[in-house]
Amino acid sequence: MRDGRIVSVGDAPRKRHQTVIDATGMWLLPGLIQTHIHLCQTLFRGYADDLRLLDWLKTRVWPMEAAHTPASLRAATRAAGLELLQSGTTSILTMETVHDTGVVFEAAAEMGLRATIGKCLMDAETPGAPARLRESTRAALEESVALHRQFNGSANGRIRAAFAPRFAVSCTRELMEGVAELSAAGGSIVHSHASEQEDEVALVREITGLGNIEYFEAVGLASPRLNLAHCIWLDERDMVRLAEHDVKVTSCPGSNLKLGSGVAPVPALLDRGICVSLGSDGAACNNHLDMFSEMRLAAALQAMTLGPGRLTAGRVVAMATRHGARALGVEDELGSIEVGKRADLILIDSQGAHLGAAPDPYSAIVYAARPSDVRLTMVDGEILIKDGQPQHLDAAEIAATARDEARRLAGRAGL
Repeated sequence: MRDGRIVSVGDAPRKRHQTVIDATGMWLLPGLIQTHIHLCQTLFRGYADDLRLLDWLKTRVWPMEAAHTPASLRAATRAAGLELLQSGTTSILTMETVHDTGVVFEAAAEMGLRATIGKCLMDAETPGAPARLRESTRAALEESVALHRQFNGSANGRIRAAFAPRFAVSCTRELMEGVAELSAAGGSIVHSHASEQEDEVALVREITGLGNIEYFEAVGLASPRLNLAHCIWLDERDMVRLAEHDVKVTSCPGSNLKLGSGVAPVPALLDRGICVSLGSDGAACNNHLDMFSEMRLAAALQAMTLGPGRLTAGRVVAMATRHGARALGVEDELGSIEVGKRADLILIDSQGAHLGAAPDPYSAIVYAARPSDVRLTMVDGEILIKDGQPQHLDAAEIAATARDEARRLAGRAGL
């Protein structure tokens, strides 16, 4: 690696190197890529358990998002960033809350993460949502544009900006169409939720008169730049629309199980050529940000519903790497170990007793590996985690600050 990129793969060149890493007994992988997270919800962990989606939003998540301050958002981002890096995730697509998203951009950059970040957009009168989470259409769009101008491409290109309308229920048609125009003009990613639960699908139809995916198409958002989280409750017409417009889908099996949402039809989507990647969702509904659990659940759930082997371990690893890069529109830069690509890499220790003889690395990684098996994480060729420990961050301070800010946040939210 040189200047943050891979310059050679295979036999080591004879010339001397500044740093040599002994990877004996390790598996070298591209950094894992999660395409649906809410960094702002990291401090909500344990405050929003055992609820269905709409109740979860109204009674816990929205009140806590409304109670965020810049200090609590920074603490949440740092805690999440450390957890992600220690468990091998190097790139994320995240939807934040309505206010103070600039703090998240700054903190993610400081952590060394590669992050595409969207300010949450909510301009519709949404039942159960605090008034502080509702903005005018103009204010929501103008602040998103300002964040793009300030942060997109910063930190040597590690930090990018996205547009993030929360979901069809919380956004007016005017806002959705405005986002579609801005995305088309600038090529920006749009990140939203869709078809997560049957109640939500019914509510979207009641409000718009259209199915969920049909509505995204009607407002001009269905395009290769759109990344939709969940997409569980789809019919055949929905999948045809997703495929026709090359819309990207993120499956979040851990969150979907905990909220009782259902099992996404991942193999059916993949069979139609739809790009499906993985995300842990937020710590409010998972409750961790561990990609190894998501990979295992992704494969096991399809085995349960469709039969073993319907979603193989190798295919799941591709979802966590190559598909994530494609979903972010950076497949030429990330997602595989190739000359010219960014040196976002992880080493996984293959010698643990729980991994056995491991005749198939893909099987071992998906079904047996743990976050604690990640020995090294680097982004742009810079080692951020070594032997499980951050190299430039104070883990104890990050955890202590997060605990303090979580208590204050819960108090402000009345929980």
